Amino acid sequence: MFENEDEWVSKTRMKKQMNDLQDLGMALTKLSTDTLKKIGLSEELFEAVQAYKKITSNGALKRQAQFIGRLMRDTDPEPIEQFLAKLRGDNAAHNAFLQRVEQARERLIANDDALTAFISDHPHADAGKLRTLIRNTRKEQEQNKPPKNFRALFQEVKTVMEDKQGGGADLAEEGEV
Repeated sequence: MFENEDEWVSKTRMKKQMNDLQDLGMALTKLSTDTLKKIGLSEELFEAVQAYKKITSNGALKRQAQFIGRLMRDTDPEPIEQFLAKLRGDNAAHNAFLQRVEQARERLIANDDALTAFISDHPHADAGKLRTLIRNTRKEQEQNKPPKNFRALFQEVKTVMEDKQGGGADLAEEGEV
């Protein structure tokens, strides 16, 4: 009856796939414009998502949702799903990286020698900036102030560690795709 049965998909499964794509498109409508730009959506899909955010009429929202779902059929959903998983914190590798950053920050705050070791591992790091952030973080903790520098130190350590692994991480992602 069918020449290649691997290609045949039931109508129910097709509808489920279309609904899943539409749901993925609806997840995009909840993101900020800046975040949407980072995903790298097609221009038409990006504009459709932006238009959805401006619509107030229920009927028009439903039509726009269906339009986004149709546009999603022409889009590879894998990068979008990976990006959303990373935002939700579902990505195990990213979570492990953030834990390494957290541990590095704790070591830097606890011990002055840790900065020397960190700089030797990451020679591109700005030692003066890190030293200042560490000193200010310790002072914050002593005075029970809000953790402004504590967070800034985390972001700086994260940026430095991302720059070191940057080339390797991009290659690993290309290998998966």
